[in-house]
Amino acid sequence: MMISKFGSILNSFNSSKGTSSSDSRQRRKSSIRWSSGSLAIALFAAVTFAPGQADANENEAVRLWNARAVETLTNGPAAATPGTQFSPPVAFINLAIVQGAVYDAVNAIKGGHDPYLKGLKAATSASKGAAAATAAHHVLIALVDQAPVTATLTTTVKSAIKGRLDTQYDASLAEIASGQAKAKGIAVGAAAAAAMLANRQGDGRFGAPGFPVPAVPGPGEWRPAPVNDPNGWVRSVRPFTLPSSEYFHTSGPAALTSAQYTAEFNEVKSLGAASGSTRTSAQTELAYWAAAHPVPMTYTALRQVAASKGLTISEEARFYAMTTMTAADSLINCFAEKAHWNFWRPTTAIQLAGTDGNPATEPDPTWSALIGVPPYPDEPSGANCVFSGLMHSAKAFFGSDQASFSITSPGTGPGTGSTRYYSRFTDVIDDMIEARILGGLHFRRADVNGALLGQSVANYVDRNFFNCGPPGQCRQEGRE
Repeated sequence: MMISKFGSILNSFNSSKGTSSSDSRQRRKSSIRWSSGSLAIALFAAVTFAPGQADANENEAVRLWNARAVETLTNGPAAATPGTQFSPPVAFINLAIVQGAVYDAVNAIKGGHDPYLKGLKAATSASKGAAAATAAHHVLIALVDQAPVTATLTTTVKSAIKGRLDTQYDASLAEIASGQAKAKGIAVGAAAAAAMLANRQGDGRFGAPGFPVPAVPGPGEWRPAPVNDPNGWVRSVRPFTLPSSEYFHTSGPAALTSAQYTAEFNEVKSLGAASGSTRTSAQTELAYWAAAHPVPMTYTALRQVAASKGLTISEEARFYAMTTMTAADSLINCFAEKAHWNFWRPTTAIQLAGTDGNPATEPDPTWSALIGVPPYPDEPSGANCVFSGLMHSAKAFFGSDQASFSITSPGTGPGTGSTRYYSRFTDVIDDMIEARILGGLHFRRADVNGALLGQSVANYVDRNFFNCGPPGQCRQEGRE
């Protein structure tokens, strides 16, 4: 079923916060329209750099430390290369802190684009590789320290993670010739890390858990089943680029008694069931793809793109900063909207359909979704917020939707992973919209609204940060 079936009622997002800027590039996007593309099926490929691999080239420092940041923030504490195992929203937010510092460090040397945080200066002779490695390392050490201790992420594990990062940092610096250029690069990298960490103090990370829940949830209202998200604080984190966490608003879910809701209810009930569904094997594969952690999936793919398009170290630093901050803000705004709408998930809706006042929705008290249901409300889809934000941001960076990359997902376990191929950034979004219905996790409207919200955030970042307007300007610079 194509997105356009319901497109006529999903037309706009409205921003109701903040004030206007005198610069036309600062104007806020009050509406945006979604055009469906052809459905593609694809998955993300293996990590570009193996854990522990040394820097063969100083100019690869940004790419290498992106891979190291991803494994540090997403790997499990018991993995061969242990990490903090942050959930997707938490990992994206922390990755944006890393990449923002790396960008400011490298940009302070190269110049030519707006810094994220102003005031950092460095000699043009400074080593960009030393700056990038230092900024990433220093921020990652701080983020590991800030991660809450748990039964699995113990102080011993955190010490092991930091020890590995120290060893990797020493290896990075060993690849760079000693001298003033190296020393100056280390200094500006350390300054960029310190500035970013200071900027993010008190930003709302690791705050109060959970989403608000009515004392007696009624029809259409979300309720924990049974867990309330321990990372519900994501909705209150100070955004990196948006004026507020509630800057963009979706049109919300369909009314329970509407024909729209009835169609979406029956669609996900038929396609998303754990057993007895009408899914094809290809659709089941797509649903499993979408269930994996998106940070390693997306950044393995984007590192492929950066390499294939021959980005310089400065371009790559900006590329990762732009996409990670877009992803983080898409999720922050998305979680704020989830709390605003507090709409029930398909599992609850189908089991309790007898209470919704709609005679065309038949209850099934034993219905369950193919994929485990996340512990937060339906509207809008977080996966679609972040995938759309990322892919539209990548498209804006290059000024083109065309890119060839492979995408590998481990799925949900043995036998559920696969690798596929893409030729356009935005084809990924079509897949994600379908996948979350096929997994039984969302109504279609929540998926499309999530994609719209992510696109709105990407457009906002492209207009207002990194000197990226008009679209594609970030890519247009002299080769190094």
